[in-house]
Amino acid sequence: MMDFTLADILRSLASGLGLTLVLSLAAFLFGGLASALVLLARNSTLRPLRLLARGYIELFQGTPLLMQLFLTFFGLSLLGLEVPAWLAAGLALTLFTSAYLAEIWRGCVEAIPHGQWEASESLAMSRFEQLRHVILPQALRIAVAPTVGFSVQVVKGTAVTSIIGFTELTKIGGMLANATFQPFTVYGLAALGYFILCYPLSLAARWLERRLHAAA
Repeated sequence: MMDFTLADILRSLASGLGLTLVLSLAAFLFGGLASALVLLARNSTLRPLRLLARGYIELFQGTPLLMQLFLTFFGLSLLGLEVPAWLAAGLALTLFTSAYLAEIWRGCVEAIPHGQWEASESLAMSRFEQLRHVILPQALRIAVAPTVGFSVQVVKGTAVTSIIGFTELTKIGGMLANATFQPFTVYGLAALGYFILCYPLSLAARWLERRLHAAA
């Protein structure tokens, strides 16, 4: 049996923490881009687009992230597409993130007084121009705090990807716990790693919420 020192454990967990951070950033970035498209569809004047966007949001909000991972990883394999664990994890988290962010941002858009829509419509703006020039700049300030707050859920959601073999922090922690027979130490340090990533985001969300509320 291989002997592991505390330094070895910390080094291995640090590599897993790095992969967790990369996966979280990728999911948040691509999920944010996708959610912007879903938001536009959700606020479209075309009923089919609105229904499609609503169905998309309800599908991914109404099913567990674990099931989405399984369907992405194993479902695509059944169709003859060999998907590596990192790609399946990134895709599933991106879809999950986009659905939640789209709904968060929709709520922020709807928080803008209806008079703003009427005023911009009186200027002969199209629906897209209304969103771009009048509504979204105001909704952005409202959306900052909940968006940053949701990023905590994305980071914690990466832990589920260990089920399909992606070697992030939880997966490496499990392998180390089995190899060292020190589960309390290993998982305690892994939990500390998640805390290091999530706690500053929670503080930032609270600070932004107070600051933007005071500036309103």
